[in-house]
Amino acid sequence: MEMNLQLHHVVSDITGVTGMRIIRAIVRGERDPEALAAFRDVRCKSSVDTINAALVGNDREEHIFALTQSLELYDFYKAQIEACDRRLEVAVGALTVRADNDLAPLPKARIKGKQHNAPSFDARAALYGVLGTDLTQIHGLGPSLALKLVAECGTDLCAWKSAKHFTSWLCLAPGNKISGGKLLSSRTRRSSSRAAALLRLAATTIGRSDTALGAFYRRLSSRIGKQKAVTATARKIAVLFYNAVRHGMTYQDQGAAAYDERHRQRMLSNLQRRARTLGFALAPIPATAAVS
Repeated sequence: MEMNLQLHHVVSDITGVTGMRIIRAIVRGERDPEALAAFRDVRCKSSVDTINAALVGNDREEHIFALTQSLELYDFYKAQIEACDRRLEVAVGALTVRADNDLAPLPKARIKGKQHNAPSFDARAALYGVLGTDLTQIHGLGPSLALKLVAECGTDLCAWKSAKHFTSWLCLAPGNKISGGKLLSSRTRRSSSRAAALLRLAATTIGRSDTALGAFYRRLSSRIGKQKAVTATARKIAVLFYNAVRHGMTYQDQGAAAYDERHRQRMLSNLQRRARTLGFALAPIPATAAVS
């Protein structure tokens, strides 16, 4: 910014291949905008001329010094993160393997490509070898988030007798306050649990997905608001996580259309039952009447 180089305006990720090539070339002493623009990667959407125009600035000595120090700090932190990932890989490998020896092959990845800030090692395969189930098949749970949840909750969830106990511990279940047989409040309790925060984050990421959980989130969001819908969806994900880790459940998404149809059939059954209690019978509208 102080050098008046608008690289961040023409490159979507300044820490990508193109951005880091240009920054390292500037630190090495290159000042010609055309020569710097030639470091453009073939996958970069901006043209060479666009990048060339964005690299016309000033090269004052103090600015180059500050950029050099920032680059050295960036490389240092990356090296520290790599060392941390190596330690994590060893720690996951040292966990007690609960799966059988004749473990089925790792299922096909639901998400292609590597997620941003994901561990450098294959956390998905490492967790599969420990748990015997692929947590990333649950929508909203990527390899990094699944690893964090296992770090918070452990690989043995026997401390909670059921999924209801687990979600209550996470403060994702309704905290019913009853006095004299009357329900006073069902607001969920506040919690500083990192696991609950991770599950809420997972719930917000699937709101626009064409999945059953996404359809569930959208239905509740339109009825009771986004905040309560996030909590309810996070509870569903927590139940799936518990059943996968505790009982080895394999999650298969039914899709948003199937969920909407099940919800429609459930509403229709409720209406028919209420009509019978009132002495009526529901009948579908004839096709000809519906068209007219």
